[in-house]
Amino acid sequence: MTPAANTRNDHGMTTPRRTRAAAGALPAAVAVLAALAAGCGTQHADDGAGAQRPARTAVATPSRPADFPCPGESATPTPTATAAADAGTPPDHYAKNHGFRVPIALHGQARCDGLAAAARIEKALEPLRERGDFDPEHTRTALVGLGYPAGKVNAHQNGDRAVGFLIVAPSMCLEGSLYREAAQADAFGGYPDGSDCEPPRGGH
Repeated sequence: MTPAANTRNDHGMTTPRRTRAAAGALPAAVAVLAALAAGCGTQHADDGAGAQRPARTAVATPSRPADFPCPGESATPTPTATAAADAGTPPDHYAKNHGFRVPIALHGQARCDGLAAAARIEKALEPLRERGDFDPEHTRTALVGLGYPAGKVNAHQNGDRAVGFLIVAPSMCLEGSLYREAAQADAFGGYPDGSDCEPPRGGH
């Protein structure tokens, strides 16, 4: 091993000259700094995996069936009060609090089926109207004769010369009246919080 060279300082003392050690330390320090600098700009594997994750796609909510002209109907379906409420202006507080009593409108093929069922009912009740027969039991018998189960047909007196009725059909509700001027029936899809085609009791 070669002894380090000595040099004399101003006080006459000799100190070892570290020229060889200093020369070796400088490249090592540069290498360490370079490694640290490279590490700061490196992206972790986890970060890369996160960046490559596909974005979540929003789940599409099913839309209501589109309405179309039903047999015997004009090209543009006439909007009902319920349909107008579906796409209309924001409801007031009364409408909001009593919305659970608004019948659910039928759309698509169900709407056409409802119109056809209502037309059959009106035709079946026309003979009673012509005779001036407003007996609820006779109205109920005529409706059962259309094939509706007797337990699902309700008819009641509605004034002196009128009968109201409600039919709980498998896929819809049918409600209407028989009075001196006409027999009238409407189809709907029940009530938001009701059952058996009856609106819920009470309020919100």
